[in-house]
Amino acid sequence: MLTRREFLKLCVSTAVTWTLTDVLFEELVKAATGPVKPKVIWLQASACTGNTLSFTNTVNPYLSRVLLDLVDLRYHPNLSGVMGDAAMRQIEEAIAKAPEYVVVVEGAIPTGLNGLFGTIGERNGKPVTMMQVVKEVGERAKAVVAIGVCATHGGPFAAYPNPTGCIGVSKLLKRPVINCPGCPCHPDWFVGTLSSLLLYGEPPDLDHINRPRVFYGQTVHDLCTRRSYFENGLYAKYPGDFGCMYQIGCKGPITYADCPRRKWNEYVNWPVEDNTPCIGCANPGFPDASSPFFAHLPSVKAPNLYVNANTLGVAAGAVTAAAIGAHAIGQIKSGRGFGGSHKDKPGDRKDGGQ
Repeated sequence: MLTRREFLKLCVSTAVTWTLTDVLFEELVKAATGPVKPKVIWLQASACTGNTLSFTNTVNPYLSRVLLDLVDLRYHPNLSGVMGDAAMRQIEEAIAKAPEYVVVVEGAIPTGLNGLFGTIGERNGKPVTMMQVVKEVGERAKAVVAIGVCATHGGPFAAYPNPTGCIGVSKLLKRPVINCPGCPCHPDWFVGTLSSLLLYGEPPDLDHINRPRVFYGQTVHDLCTRRSYFENGLYAKYPGDFGCMYQIGCKGPITYADCPRRKWNEYVNWPVEDNTPCIGCANPGFPDASSPFFAHLPSVKAPNLYVNANTLGVAAGAVTAAAIGAHAIGQIKSGRGFGGSHKDKPGDRKDGGQ
């Protein structure tokens, strides 16, 4: 069996090679050949179904191999084909017959009016709220995976003014929740996390907000293919221009995700490569903390203090919204943004171009 170190190396290398499908998949099949395949229950709360669509586009391994060879998917609102009372019966039957199961939650949890803004099914003709079902299923699960930024931190559904009282899963459940943010979550981030649960009974190493470090351990800025432009003060003025997009709103310095290395759409592209700034969709405060998307990310400039993008990124994981608000005040007072202007020379910047 693969060691955890070997597993993590495969998860990283899958962005550029076929190793996850050809090597890791065989290990997963071995792990799933016991008397009972791992049970998975997928619940959908307030969501656009984007994470389901992203998951169905997995290629390492393909969706058919995941569903037929690796897991026993007991319920999914779009793939199961049941609704109303039948949906609740299927969920309840899965819980009763499966001593251990993994629950995946997609979407934010509406809590307003005691959860009546969103329902999943019915019992005896009466609606059962998303909040109620996630509590019932989540508290008993072997592991809970929140997929997408709506499930992890509320996302767009919890954006101001949030009339439905949407929250992330971890705020609802009184237990640890594995967070795989993104709008949507990259299929590798989710499948890699699920694979670790199947192989080792636990997720990959998690950071302070329970994100797998193997996928969310570095900022987009750290890995960006245009990092050299930033270091040399070559900034784009408009989307599509040559250069670093920091000054036209790129949120890469405060966004932890490996998009530049992994890429999307079967590893062929990602936003910056397609000439649009990163909008920080994997951030806890998304979208409010990233808005407006094309506004220059503020910075701190005060006596004896200069916070560069890397330092800002470290703090952003837990306090993204508060940090950006504070930095905005700093920028207004200083009259200058982080990284200097187009007139600055790389050697003149106090941050050393890092």
